[in-house]
Amino acid sequence: MKLVDSHCHLDFPDFEGQLDDVITRASNAGVKFMVTICTELSKFDQVLNVANSYENIWCTAGVHPHNAAAESRISSRTLLSKAKNRKVIAFGETGLDFHYNLSPRKQQIALFRQHIEAAREAGLPLVIHSRDADEVLVRVLENEYRTGAFTGVIHCFSGSSKLAEAVLKLGLYISVSGIVTFKNAQDLRNIIKTIPMDRLLVETDAPYLAPVPHRGKRNEPAFTALTASKVAELKDVNLDILASSTTRNFFRLFTKATGV
Repeated sequence: MKLVDSHCHLDFPDFEGQLDDVITRASNAGVKFMVTICTELSKFDQVLNVANSYENIWCTAGVHPHNAAAESRISSRTLLSKAKNRKVIAFGETGLDFHYNLSPRKQQIALFRQHIEAAREAGLPLVIHSRDADEVLVRVLENEYRTGAFTGVIHCFSGSSKLAEAVLKLGLYISVSGIVTFKNAQDLRNIIKTIPMDRLLVETDAPYLAPVPHRGKRNEPAFTALTASKVAELKDVNLDILASSTTRNFFRLFTKATGV
């Protein structure tokens, strides 16, 4: 079995001095590949350093919507310059977060558009964050798609069925996190049942959102297997089939993730 943790944050302090053990545990659990995600371009070098240290780890370049105000001057040109490195396989984590509103909405939208422009020009996917912003997110995506096609994934999907339908129509993928195992996530489970197998990815969002039975503890890439097991149950398929499908989907979307 080969799984991909398509979204984790291995540069975060939670993993300091422990990465070798974390990655060994992931491999033992069948999680053979990982993408460590950039949330502040000012910290891109430390994200890249993690990816450069392990052949089976890639990274992204981008600014989380929480940090849009602090890094509002980042342009598509800046993002494209980071993507010249062979380890950078996508742009993000970008998107919109109207739950916490840690950055003004206009700045979030403007920076999201810069990421889309970079993705379109480079032919690399977007890693998209969406929380309490479904309607605006879809409107931005649809407007931008009319300008020119791009690819991407809604990471840690926890939105509505309408959001799922809209992003699937645009050709985007949906990534499932440990939230799918939470007791109060029945609506999400119902939506995941409807997502085509060829559009699903799995992730941890580590160190956050550890799946049951580790909920409330530090998450890590090895726990991708627990999320995958729940998704396999929902899709009524063998775990090996789910693993093969999501891994195949990953490499279809992240075309630059080669050489392993």
